[in-house]
Amino acid sequence: MAADENNTLIKKGLITKTMWWAFAGACLLPLAAWIIEIIRLKFTFSFTGLFEAHKNTPVLWLLDIVPLTVFISAYLIEKKRLNEKQQFDAQIFERDARLNAMAEFAKQIGEGNYNARLELTTDHDILAQSLLIMRDNLAANHKKESEENWIAAGKENISDILRMHNKIDQLADKVIAQLVKYINVVQGAMYLYHEESKILTNIATFAYNRKKYISQEYKLGYGLIGQCAYERDYIYRTEIPEDYVTITSGILGDQRPQSILLVPLISDEKLQGVMEFASVKDHIPDLTIRFLKELGEIIARTILNLKVSERTEQLLKESQQMTIELKENEEQLRQNAEEMRATQEELKKSNEQLETKIQEVENAQKRLHSLLENASEIISIYDENMVLMYESPSVIKILGFTPEEMMSGKDMDRLTRKGESAMRSMFKQLLASPSEPVTIQYTYMKKNGQKIFLETTGRNLLDDPAIKGIILNSTDITERKRAEREERLKSKMQSLSENSLDMIIRLSTVGQFFYANPVVKNFIGIDPNNLINKTLNEITISDVLFNYFKETIDTIKSYPNKTTQEITIPAIIDGIKCERIMSFAAIPEFNENELETILFVGHDITEAKQIELEIQDKNRKISDSINYAQRIQSSILPDIRIVRESLPKSFIYYKPRDVVSGDFPWFFRRGDEIYIAAVDCTGHGVPGALLSFVGYFLLNSIVDHERKLTAAEVCDMLHFGVRKTLKQEMEDAEARDGMDIAFCKINHNEKEVQFAGAHRPLYLLRGKELTEFKGDRKAIGGIPHRKKDEENFTNYIINYKRGDKIFFFSDGLPDQLGGPEGKKYSPRRIRDLIVENFNLPIEKYSNLFEEDFEKWKGDNKQIDDVLLIGIEF
Repeated sequence: MAADENNTLIKKGLITKTMWWAFAGACLLPLAAWIIEIIRLKFTFSFTGLFEAHKNTPVLWLLDIVPLTVFISAYLIEKKRLNEKQQFDAQIFERDARLNAMAEFAKQIGEGNYNARLELTTDHDILAQSLLIMRDNLAANHKKESEENWIAAGKENISDILRMHNKIDQLADKVIAQLVKYINVVQGAMYLYHEESKILTNIATFAYNRKKYISQEYKLGYGLIGQCAYERDYIYRTEIPEDYVTITSGILGDQRPQSILLVPLISDEKLQGVMEFASVKDHIPDLTIRFLKELGEIIARTILNLKVSERTEQLLKESQQMTIELKENEEQLRQNAEEMRATQEELKKSNEQLETKIQEVENAQKRLHSLLENASEIISIYDENMVLMYESPSVIKILGFTPEEMMSGKDMDRLTRKGESAMRSMFKQLLASPSEPVTIQYTYMKKNGQKIFLETTGRNLLDDPAIKGIILNSTDITERKRAEREERLKSKMQSLSENSLDMIIRLSTVGQFFYANPVVKNFIGIDPNNLINKTLNEITISDVLFNYFKETIDTIKSYPNKTTQEITIPAIIDGIKCERIMSFAAIPEFNENELETILFVGHDITEAKQIELEIQDKNRKISDSINYAQRIQSSILPDIRIVRESLPKSFIYYKPRDVVSGDFPWFFRRGDEIYIAAVDCTGHGVPGALLSFVGYFLLNSIVDHERKLTAAEVCDMLHFGVRKTLKQEMEDAEARDGMDIAFCKINHNEKEVQFAGAHRPLYLLRGKELTEFKGDRKAIGGIPHRKKDEENFTNYIINYKRGDKIFFFSDGLPDQLGGPEGKKYSPRRIRDLIVENFNLPIEKYSNLFEEDFEKWKGDNKQIDDVLLIGIEF
């Protein structure tokens, strides 16, 4: 402080000198003025002269006060500067003190004193606020680290106990005692869960620093212990009613706890037990609950391992005890065995003699049964009334039925009518001529449903005392029949192939020729007889044919299935060299399920290919003509954009069956009147399209004149115009073609719709109510009825309201077949779809009907052109 005062005094001295220097400098100005003025007035340098100069020049008086003014100004400036410096020094001192306080605060935080305080001088003290936030974050991290260290230390203590003990009771005592002390509660208990009995048993209790000997049991779900085990989740209670006695769980003394915590012991989703802790404090910290939950799984895993070890040890002891008992019984059994051995030797001698005789009889029976069972024929014995009395065992192998099944009626049930008739005829012949055998052939159905051929030879041995019946010997001749049939077919095939115009070759899997018909010479140039037994590598043929045979043989060897392929090969036909297009079929031939040969059949399709190309060319030309007709037809059809200029809320769903269509939408505007129609001409495709041109130009001609016509009058004029154009009024007319139409005339100024229809209706949707206006039951055009006058078309007038919708369509939509039962789409479905979607904007109906139509049609073919028009007012 003394040094600071000296510095201040020095500074004050400097300030005084400065003031005096300023005053002295200011005095020079009036002094110079005095001298100049005395010289100018030629006065003497004295006070009198000076006074006279002031009288003659008054301005000198003003110059005389300049030094005083300068002195006062310098004094005030220096005083102000000194005050500002003093204030600045005070601020510097205050900031140094603040920084020292913050440094001390930071030092205390670094030393671990997170309770250190630091006052905020202002709300904008950013450094102090940052230090306080840093203190709070460090304190929180220190608290979290302390908690984690406390949990880790507790786990380590308990893990040491778990490693030291291999008995569950001892382990439970030590664990509970350690936990009660570690988490600072007054009581603790552990209950072991028995899976077989579903019961929790108290195995350890510790209270008030000493062990308690308490025996308690709880069923799963009963009491807090049972509830904790059942729910497999911890239970923490702080509000304990006075009359809730079961909360003590048998371990609490006279002092009622203020809080209880129960933690289940679960390992691998299996319950091992429950730990219970009680505290006289009003709450148990969350850290303690978290610690016990994490520790519960470790304890449960240890208990599970000890259970397995105890069970293994118990099984080992039982095994050892059984071994001892077996050794004790072994001697007794040995003595009994000696006695039995002596008795058996005596019985053995007697049985050997008896068995020798029995074996001889059995061998004879087995030989006979084996002969009958493995015989290639069935031996049957009937009485004279065709009742089966005996069937040999071989019937099982040949027919699949047991002898008992045959004797119960299967001998006749599986015969055809022809076979049964042959059997009865054979019995009649045998009874009529006993000495002559009779042989018949017939079909029989085996047990597995397979039909086979049997050959049966019957002999009448009714007079033989050993037989006393009619004996039948039946043999399966199915294979013989098949071989005979194959031989016949082979002979027929040989004859056919020799005279066939196709090339027929049979090759082995190594390319060796087994057969070639005469036509082969035209394509290979080698006589068929010279090809037999030669391989492909030994003859000279075209590369195309050689590669085809080689590749096909390799393919069928890998995948033994029939293949077909078209190739062009050189040939000599009637001495002229040419190229022929051949369609080859390669057919694998098997012998006992093994590929033996491959039959190649080549059919000359050169002329057929030429005809096919001509047909393709004609079809292309026809398609081009039809596509051109489609472009012409599309050019005269109304564009939906043009229609929406007059009818903004409208749509046209148009789906021709073919490229060109017999159905077409028609639109025409003349002044305030709008004409629109859905026209369905007879037929579809090209015929329908030609008729559509007639209808299009007739309609344009009818409405494009000055006279105003109703919708019905337009239809009448179109009706007669079509008849006249197609000359249907002539007596010899045969053209019955015409068209159906739904025709509308719309006037927005009068809010009126006129409708007339030929076989086509109009639907009006107003709100949720749909009204149908049916068209007349007659068509446009057609041959007139000579004896019956025709009536004009009916003209309907509809005064529409805002929001009304109208729909009209051709018959291609309701007549389409489809759905799960293959029925028609039907007008009813159209009406239902309109009403069910009454709130739908008119433009959305096009997609709605398109999706529903395609879903209904499914995989069925479209049967007619489809046209649907909708308008909203």
